[in-house]
Amino acid sequence: QVQLVESGGGLVQAGGSLRLSCAASGRTFSSYSMGWFRQAPGKEREFVASISRSAANTVYADSVTGRFTISRDNVKSTVSLQMNSLKPEDTAVYYCAADRSGSYVSMARDYTGMDYWGKGTLVTVSS
Repeated sequence: QVQLVESGGGLVQAGGSLRLSCAASGRTFSSYSMGWFRQAPGKEREFVASISRSAANTVYADSVTGRFTISRDNVKSTVSLQMNSLKPEDTAVYYCAADRSGSYVSMARDYTGMDYWGKGTLVTVSS
């Protein structure tokens, strides 16, 4: 069993930055591909970014490429999302997810197979 707890959300002006963190329980963190997803009000959940088990590879949604950076620390069992140049359309609840069997690439295509989800953290970007 893995528990994921997100933190770092809040209110920020357009153009600002936020850093989200996700802390994972358990000793098998490095066995999971990790990803960030978001869900805006009235919209479906969407992929944001994912990272391989070794942290060597990453994938980003087109909408955040060049602005967001995902990273992980397998010693501390954390995954982070640095968000720069934030836009009002980035407003959403951001969720951390862990996938044991899939890859960081497959996470980008289909989020329904994630093994674990956090409860989310709200990011609000004002214009």
